[in-house]
Amino acid sequence: MTAGPVRVVLADDQPLVRSGLRLVMADHPDLEVVGEAATGAEAVRLVRDVGPDVVVMDIRMPGMDGIEATRLITAGPTATRVLVLTTFDEDDYVYGALRAGASGFVVKDMALNDILAAIRVVAVGDALIAPGVTRRLIADLVGKPRRRTPRPDARITEREREVLTLIGHGRTNTEIAADLFITVGTAKSHVSRLLTKLDARDRVQLVIIAHETGLVTLPD
Repeated sequence: MTAGPVRVVLADDQPLVRSGLRLVMADHPDLEVVGEAATGAEAVRLVRDVGPDVVVMDIRMPGMDGIEATRLITAGPTATRVLVLTTFDEDDYVYGALRAGASGFVVKDMALNDILAAIRVVAVGDALIAPGVTRRLIADLVGKPRRRTPRPDARITEREREVLTLIGHGRTNTEIAADLFITVGTAKSHVSRLLTKLDARDRVQLVIIAHETGLVTLPD
């Protein structure tokens, strides 16, 4: 992400949702709405035309839905990240969007300030996964993994292995810091090194790696 405000495209077929987010973001100089889309196809075109940092993407839209739009956006050369809008009864859509390359999701009835905080998190390259969906997400993505030793060529330290395990359990950086008696800044540094060493795009992929390598397993 370049210096300056986070450039955001709002993709939702409900004008009230878009206008509400735009009005709130107008009071935050570090966030800038650079376009709005009512369909997935419009969102894809906007990403190509204006190159935003983040697309706040609804799932259910006419024509091309948010999952297909997310797949097209993240598969291209753009550095744009996708933050999905969802509701609690749309878990299956959330998993589809994460498989398609979304960096996280927010719930539409969350406090607006929490949604804005999520945009900032995604914009700096992190991913936002609610711990409550981690188990179902992994079950959907990788099934029941076989327990095996993490890849020896990863060259991760024992501390990084502990951090990766906690990420696999859906722990946030703040929770990791508390669990390991380290500062939040140190936890963030460990996560950054894991992303580099494991060639992972974001935290979503680290969760998957933790399960695929057997550091975290699903109960029978």
